[in-house]
Order: sequence, then C-alpha cells, then structure tokens
Amino acid sequence: MILLSFDIEEFDMPFEYGKKLAFDEQLSISTTGTNTVLDLMQETGIKATFYCTANYAQHKPEVIARIVKEGHELASHGYYHSKFENSDLLSSRKLLEELADVPVKGYRMARMQPVDQLEIHLAGYKYNSSLNPTWLPGRYNNFKSPRKWFWEEDVLQIPASVSPNLRFPLFWLSFHNLPMGILKWLTDITYRKDSYLNVYFHPWEFTDLNQPEKYGFPSYVSRNSGDAFTERIREFINWAKRKGYQFGRTGDFASEIIQGRR
Repeated sequence: MILLSFDIEEFDMPFEYGKKLAFDEQLSISTTGTNTVLDLMQETGIKATFYCTANYAQHKPEVIARIVKEGHELASHGYYHSKFENSDLLSSRKLLEELADVPVKGYRMARMQPVDQLEIHLAGYKYNSSLNPTWLPGRYNNFKSPRKWFWEEDVLQIPASVSPNLRFPLFWLSFHNLPMGILKWLTDITYRKDSYLNVYFHPWEFTDLNQPEKYGFPSYVSRNSGDAFTERIREFINWAKRKGYQFGRTGDFASEIIQGRR
C-alpha cells in the first residue's frame, strides 16, 4: 500500500532563508495548494492523509471540511508550525476533532523533528509519522533508526520511506529533483522490500517557488514546483496504479497493524 500524505501548515519555510511573508499570504498559498491536491486526489480516485496544524485549521475550517467530506484522513501536525510545546500535542488533536467531528489518530511533528514518544502516547495518538530514517546534513541523523514501522511507548511509529541499504529518502525533495525513471525504480525496490511506501509532501510545493527574490529558496527546493509538480505527482500516481499498487490512508494502515497486535 502507498500511504500518500500532505502536511498542511502556515507557509513559513521562507523564514528559514531570511524572507518574510505575511500571514494571510502564508495561508493563501497553503490553501491554493491544498485545493490543487484535493482536485488531483478526486481525479485519480486516491484517498490520502492530511496532517494539519491547528493554527491553519482555525483560520481555514472550510478546507478541513472539504478534506473530511471527500473521505480523506485528518491528522495532527501540531498547533503551530514554527513553535512547539508538549501541550500542543493534546490541544491540537482536540481542536481538529472539534472542528471536523472526526477522531484524529495520527501525528507528524513539524519538519520531522524529534518528539517525546511518551507524550505522543499520553496525548491519545495511535500512530506517529515523525521520523525520516536517513542522514541529511543539518537536518536528520537517523541512519541507525528502524527503517520500517515499529512500536515505541505503545504508539505505532511509521517512518517516512527510504530505500533499502543506502536509505535514500523518498520524500518531497526527491520528487523535485530526481529523474522520474530513477524515482520509480527506487519506489519499486522499496515497495517490493517493505510491502508499503510512506511518502509526504506539502501543498505549497504546488506553487511556483522559482521566485528567489520572494522566497529565497535554492534551486533544489524550487525545481519542478507549481504545475510541473502537479504533473509529476499525477504521473507517479498513474504509474503506481498501472503497477497494481494500492493507495490508502495512513490511519487505516495503522489500524490493521494495531488490530493484528491484539
């Protein structure tokens, strides 16, 4: 099963590159991208998981309503994207559940940073997808962490997918920069080895990011963004469907594993 997920947040990434963006524009860019994603999911018949910050959800409840109405899973991405306290784990889950009137089972930490697994358990989450089990200079040093799903503090951990052996990350930046042939090959060997794939993106990637004066992004971030990224994701989905790979929501995948443990 391919677990397709999208992290919906205030678009604050330009701050990492010394740029400023008004909050209304942060919301607007994320909203436009999310609607593009939802349109694509509807076109391809895919159900996905949307990890959303409570801050975004409070300001855009109509987007949350569309996600739930169209059969996708709503999960938590914390309360704010740029700051975190342990209390945000519970408060973000409760706010999302109140807004959407659905249970929120999953969590993903902003920027896939470390988070206390006991606090995840105490906040009532069933699964956590906050680990990228690879090594990237200045970002991740998780080469010795489990590559596939595992249990910690009675919470199911579902790391982002990386290739066997070399642990090449199959995450959003890979989809911007790798030739599609290589990306499909890495996907194929990883899927056949693990029997599932956990890949994640952001709605703001579906905006033209090749505006260095505005966003300050290096080329490896802005390459193949906007319409080009929409086409890449569409091509990937259609290729995977032709291969016979199934797509599903992360919460459903987690529920099957949890049920099997009982």
